[in-house]
Parts: sequence; C-alpha cells; structure tokens
Amino acid sequence: MATSAMNRAVGLTARTGPATGEERADLPERAAGLVELLRRNAARTEQDRQVAEENIAALDEAGLFGITTPERFGGRQESIRTLLEVTSELGRGCGSTAWVTSLINISGWAVGLYPERTQREVYEANPRARVCSALPPQGTSRAADGGQVVSGRWGFASGCQHAGWALLGMQVSGASGEQVDQGLALVPMEQLTIEDTWHVAGMCGTGSDTLVADGVFVPAHRILSVTKAKQGEYPTEFTDEALYRTAFIPALSLSLAGPLLGLARGGLELVLASLAKGRGISHTFYDEAREAPAAQTQLAEAAQLVDTAALHLMRAADDVDSWAASGRCMPVPDRTRVRMDIATVARRSREALEILLNVQGARSFADGSPLQRIWRDLGTGSRHAMINPAIANEIYGRSLLGIEEQVTPLI
Repeated sequence: MATSAMNRAVGLTARTGPATGEERADLPERAAGLVELLRRNAARTEQDRQVAEENIAALDEAGLFGITTPERFGGRQESIRTLLEVTSELGRGCGSTAWVTSLINISGWAVGLYPERTQREVYEANPRARVCSALPPQGTSRAADGGQVVSGRWGFASGCQHAGWALLGMQVSGASGEQVDQGLALVPMEQLTIEDTWHVAGMCGTGSDTLVADGVFVPAHRILSVTKAKQGEYPTEFTDEALYRTAFIPALSLSLAGPLLGLARGGLELVLASLAKGRGISHTFYDEAREAPAAQTQLAEAAQLVDTAALHLMRAADDVDSWAASGRCMPVPDRTRVRMDIATVARRSREALEILLNVQGARSFADGSPLQRIWRDLGTGSRHAMINPAIANEIYGRSLLGIEEQVTPLI
C-alpha cells in the first residue's frame, strides 16, 4: 500500500510535535487499520524470518513504534494499557509483527528510565529510533574508566534487524573483577554483530537472532541497575512522568501478552469468516456448519475464553498504570497477580484456539491456512519463560499464603 493511501486508511496527518490527547486515543484504531496489510504480509514475514519492510514502514508512519517514547522527543508517552490495546489489535493480523512492535516499544519505555543524557543520545538525533533488547544477564564485563567493557552473546533479540540500539543484560564488575550489580547496557547496533540463529516452528518472523559483543565499551550513564529497577528506583530526572514510574518486571512481562490475545482474536475471526461462507461438516448431514449446535456452542466457548483473556490482560494493565500514576512502588502481592493474569492470558488464548481448530477441522493444518500459523505462533509465544503458567501459579500461590521466599527474582 502506498504511503499516502495507508495514511488515508488510518486517518494520519503529518505532525512534528508531541501527540495530542486525541491522537493518543486513536492509536488502537490506527493499529486496527493495519490488520489487513499485516495479514497479507504474514506468510512473507514468516518465510523471511523477519517482519516485512512494508509492515515496518507502515507501523513507523502510524507512530506505533513511538507509543512509549517520551513526548519530549516527539513520542506518544502512552500508558501500558494503550500498548497492549495496540499490540492485541496488530496480533489479529500477524503475531510476529505484533510481537516485534510490542518489544520495540517496551525497550523504548526502558530507555525512558535512563538519565536524560542517555535518552538524548538515543532520541535527539532520531526521535523515531528503535531499540531491541535481550535482557537475561548473559554478558560479562570488566571495569574501565567511566564505564564497563562488555562481551557476550545474547539470544532471542526480537526485532534486532529493525533496531538502531540494543539493551543487553550483563553482570557489572567492580575494580577487582567482583560482580557488584546486574545491569542493562544500552549499545548502538553498529557495535554489535547479528548471528542468524532464529530457526523455529512459530513466531518465525520475529527475527529473534543472537547479538554478539566483543569488548564493547559502555559508559556508566548507559548502564541501568536492574537491582534498583526491580525496586522501582530509576535514574531518570523526570520523576513526574508516570509512565516511567511503571513497575519494572510487570511492564516487561505484560509486553509479551498483547500479541497472544491478538492471535486468539485473529483465529476466532478467521473461523467465523470461514463458517459464514456456508461450508458444511464432512461425514454429517450438515450442509452448513453454522447451523450445527456443535459449532455454535464451541464458538461461544472459544469467544468467552478470548474475552476472559482480555479481561485479565486489561486488569493487569490498569493495575500497573494506576500504581505508576500514584507515584508509589507497586506492592509485591499486586505484582504476583500481574504474573498470574499474564499466565491466564496464555492459557485461555491457547484453549480458545484449540476449540477453534476443532471447529475448523483438519483443513486448519493445510500449508495455505493462516490458522496453522496462528496455532504455531501462539504455541511458541505463549511459552516464553516470563509467561510460564506453572511458575506463575507458584508465584501467586506463595504470595496468597504470605510466603516471602519466592521462586524467582522477576516479580
């Protein structure tokens, strides 16, 4: 789609300053306006193992990579709920594109936690700069004058092909080589190498390849203390900006859930559209499957499961947004419930899709069926380690029982 035509489709106008309230309110609508484009490009995105450039250009033009960028640099500086509303819309069209959009945005949100000097390095020359991330502390370091020299390999860096910067988890070393902290190093992509390692069954188009650093110097102002961040302590000087007071782990975790809900919604839409065409049920007397009580009741159950996933997702988003607006650190029990809500999104979305596959039958798994790609994408994305429903159960159950000792520091 030509840029001008795409702009008309989603109601865009040129702007040079911060988004108005009205512009921010229509971000999910803009995302919905791109769903058909993403659907058309979904097979190509999967085949190329990275998001189609036409999608990237359309998302960029619609301002959907800047949802969490500070308004001071021309971004939207919107809520976590808005991010989830946008990515759950995009997921209807392409799970990989929604995933990359969400993770680039949450990486941009993390940049907003750094000192102003760091934010300016990223956004001042290019307000549309995109950031990817690989957060596990897989990097080693040695102390150097004014910073750290970092080396390592970081897998699963979704969207790295489309980013100019990367956030990399690392161990921060003291002068004697001892580990003194865990950090996130913000590094320009030109100082890194991308290794082609993302060969998978689902979410193929996320391009979640491996980033490699070999002795890269990172100045201290571009290293965020993860230890302090988990306690709600961020170095940004703009402490009045509610978005950048959002609880660290809940925000990172929630960014994974919007695309999952979108995939389930997209599956429901595809099956409803298929039934509307009047196909029958093989080996029965039903000439139209839509007339069969079996199809009707299964569709109702699937739709209710999708609605349940949405309700839990938005409750969690509203929780983290409300605590951020209050200026108080989100309590641990509330954070554990967020992890449980995210697990519920994964469970209910997968259950809904399983029912929809039963309604659609074996034709769902034809190579040309979008439903089998949705099934693989949802199955893969919902098994991210930060979503793990079994672990979420344990985390939440311990919290309900008042057991302070937890099974993970990522709460």
